Amino acid sequence: MSQTLEAQQRVPDAMAGLRLDQAAAELFADFSRERLKGWIKAGALTVDGTPARPRDKVYGGERLQLQAELEDDARFEPEAIPLDVVFEDDEVLVIDKPAGLVVHPAAGNPDGTLLNALLHHCPALAAVPRAGIVHRLDKDTSGLMVVAKTLMAQTSLVEQLQARSVSREYDAVSVGVMTAGGTLDAPIGRHPRDRKRQAVNASGKPAVTHYRVVERFRAHTHVRCRLETGRTHQIRVHLAHLRYPLVGDPVYGGRLKLPRGGGEALKALLREFPRQALHARKLAFVHPGSGETLTFRAPLPDDILLLLDYLRDDVETLR
Repeated sequence: MSQTLEAQQRVPDAMAGLRLDQAAAELFADFSRERLKGWIKAGALTVDGTPARPRDKVYGGERLQLQAELEDDARFEPEAIPLDVVFEDDEVLVIDKPAGLVVHPAAGNPDGTLLNALLHHCPALAAVPRAGIVHRLDKDTSGLMVVAKTLMAQTSLVEQLQARSVSREYDAVSVGVMTAGGTLDAPIGRHPRDRKRQAVNASGKPAVTHYRVVERFRAHTHVRCRLETGRTHQIRVHLAHLRYPLVGDPVYGGRLKLPRGGGEALKALLREFPRQALHARKLAFVHPGSGETLTFRAPLPDDILLLLDYLRDDVETLR
């Protein structure tokens, strides 16, 4: 079974000088660069109506048109993994992802992922690229994600993400006491020495995070972050760059810091906190079919609630 995919994008001036396959990978983010390269070679992805080569340069202003047949993706097996479904209709699915669940299969996680769970929950998603996944959360970040159930819905949601019109808010617990909130506009790219990490990097992609203080503790802060962009590890990288890394972050958290004079129970919890304290609390987007703006909220999970309770008790104990 296959579906005909039709989509088009205009190359922005900022992409001038990129290879066609690089620009296509940015503009048609649902598909891998290798898949797009194959479509370019087959003439299914054209530039101003003319076939081109993957290595050809773009100059800005060109119209990229994609017309391709999408076969059902049979590489991944459906798995009966429970999903916390917040909302579902014929076009979109909103879930509250638990910490510990990988979103997409990869070399280290070939199965047991959200994608496998989605294929079991809705077998028709096999005909949608990446089973409808249009954005990701890190394995150990909990909270809201939207999934497209049709190609039309997927195209709409990707366009909204590219236009920065999808509203995404996160709750985080950081190490250190913030004096005030603010906005960090700092590009993010690969770390120059550790390719598995991201870093604030002048040659990286634009990244903007707005953050504000929800509650201060003796040595930590409950922070609320709103994303304008969606770079890999964005909140984790940006807060670490500000010297307020997330509690429990194994990659960007640095050396463990325990509050002086704190109780042993709090210290034990901080030592053993199993993940970065980050939760996608709010998600808003325009419904691809109705045009209505939908807003969803997910309550804090038990582990972060427990951490906040311990931090409040620590403040009260030492008053």
